[in-house]
Amino acid sequence: MTQEQALNLLGLAKRADRLVTGESFVLGAIRDQSAKLILVASDASANTHKKFTDKSSFYEIPLVDSLTTGQLSHAIGAKRSLIAVCDTGFAKKLLKLLT
Repeated sequence: MTQEQALNLLGLAKRADRLVTGESFVLGAIRDQSAKLILVASDASANTHKKFTDKSSFYEIPLVDSLTTGQLSHAIGAKRSLIAVCDTGFAKKLLKLLT
């Protein structure tokens, strides 16, 4: 149930325009500290996984990798395996639901 709530919240964050998707945009959001939470699909490539795990730990941004590409894509209505949440409220609530 909590995973379903998290996915609904992700859709809401998308409609509120508080998400950044795409590798280069997410990297930019991490670098300028606007990203509050990074979501990497559990089935993303090992390279992507390592790159964003390293970046998020360096910049001290929480990272969650418990959702699949299918779940993330369905939640935001676009095929994505990497999402940055750029809103503190959404990030805190998602972290609570997914950890």
